[in-house]
Amino acid sequence: MLKGKTAVITGSGRGIGKAIAMKLASFGANIVINDIPSSDYADATCEEIKALGVECIVVKGDVRNSEDVAALIKTALDTFGKIDIFVNNAGITRDGLMLRMSEEDWDLVLDINLKGAFNCIKAVARPMMKQRGGSIINIASVVGVMGNAGQANYSASKAGLIGLTKTTAKEFASRGIRCNAVAPGFIASDMTDKLSDDVKKEYFSAIPLGEFGTTEDVANVVAFLASDMSGYVTGQVVNVDGGLLM
Repeated sequence: MLKGKTAVITGSGRGIGKAIAMKLASFGANIVINDIPSSDYADATCEEIKALGVECIVVKGDVRNSEDVAALIKTALDTFGKIDIFVNNAGITRDGLMLRMSEEDWDLVLDINLKGAFNCIKAVARPMMKQRGGSIINIASVVGVMGNAGQANYSASKAGLIGLTKTTAKEFASRGIRCNAVAPGFIASDMTDKLSDDVKKEYFSAIPLGEFGTTEDVANVVAFLASDMSGYVTGQVVNVDGGLLM
């Protein structure tokens, strides 16, 4: 389904990003793993991907830094000659009630989750325009649509990412570039493991399907949006949430 294509996934050393990288690799894509310089997981993930019979490289860097992003794009192009798929997955949380939230925690989450995606889209758009095609997939969140107490910064960053997705889709559709967002609900991951038991119970009771999602659930939808099967889909937000948000 993706044989011979090249996919770059930010924040893909572990968690949802790793699951996406593994899934795209399983369908034949060559993979560029991107994670922060201090990541202890990126190299091991890359070795797992190579075991699937595709090529993989690791390019570490900070998506907040446009020079790091430029280096990521250049290395991917120098290695594989093209970028067919770009997944903006890098993201963090710094939760807290709004009245207690520091300006630093607000800035950090918006810088990584939203500015980082902007930097990456801007950088990858040029080579995609030259090749007249590509799929950009942004990992948003249902809280970007519904909001969530204690996550003013995270919700705002993901709402902004949804707006960025739609604008990107409109600006680049004429060049054959599609842009969509995937909005996970409660997905069992390192990030959600940090939530309290009370918060987890509250989410669980609100999910019609009666179970938490997995990273593979998210990766499956990303694989569809990355492939030609979604060739007529752009500017959309696909919720992967078990019915949490309807």
